[in-house]
Amino acid sequence: MTLPTAKLGRTGLRASRLGYGAMELRGPQAWGRPVSDDEARTVLNTVLDSGVNLIDTSPDYGDAEEHIGRWISHRRDEFILSSKCGCPLAAAGDPRTFPPHVYTRANVRACVEQSLRRMRTDHLDILMVHMSPSVAVMRAEETIAEMRALQDEGAIRFTGMSGELPNLPEHIATGAFDVFLLPYSALDRSHEELVGAAAAAGAGTIARGSVARPLTAPPEAMPEPMRRPLADRHARLAAAGLDDLADGASTMELLLRFILSHRDLDSVIVGSAQVAHVRANVAAARKGPLPADVYDELRDRLGTG
Repeated sequence: MTLPTAKLGRTGLRASRLGYGAMELRGPQAWGRPVSDDEARTVLNTVLDSGVNLIDTSPDYGDAEEHIGRWISHRRDEFILSSKCGCPLAAAGDPRTFPPHVYTRANVRACVEQSLRRMRTDHLDILMVHMSPSVAVMRAEETIAEMRALQDEGAIRFTGMSGELPNLPEHIATGAFDVFLLPYSALDRSHEELVGAAAAAGAGTIARGSVARPLTAPPEAMPEPMRRPLADRHARLAAAGLDDLADGASTMELLLRFILSHRDLDSVIVGSAQVAHVRANVAAARKGPLPADVYDELRDRLGTG
């Protein structure tokens, strides 16, 4: 069975409904676990061999871009490549402190040039603004103007926003972004209506932060800003008692198929540095959306998040 695909909004790109988030390849310098060259090579090639054709990364993700360039740049025509801009490129101490992002024209261009160099490619399919700055900040820094210039030069094909509340509604209203990467899951439905709003505006929609982290990482392994939400999600999952809904499947599969049930979401990115997890996610995605009664019951048990 092949992996389902969907048209990514007005881009016309045909993306696998399951994408791969490369943050898990970031390594210990960016608050991740060590990832060997062999692990990265095997995982990335397994991703492509499984039919996943959307890979999302960022300059913020430590070693991830280098791994992509080293291990799958020779397969560049097989996947849609998305990265970010606004990321701090100079060494700024411990990256776990989340240094401020900068949205100037110079830094937008520097991010792209570094990403192209690291990933050994001549273009990004999607360049997303990272960390959801306000429209006022982007206007003052001419962020979008620089993205348009990079588009004209062929360095990027489409513009995107990795956005969230409170600024996401104004991001959508600008009409400047072809793709939105936004938080959505059974455990966090706070952006549910905005997924529909972005799709109605003609943009592609991709869910992030959706499945793996609440289940595979203990709270104490995460940076402080993520620790409390992670602990809360573990507690909600335990309290919901989902085993009867899973019908023998893993909770991971149940939550992934919940996201695929949202009619306005084109894809969802899930990351892992383990081949077994990648294969399990692909198998779940091939099953498609949940049955309507299971979907409704899951919504009721977990609430709005």
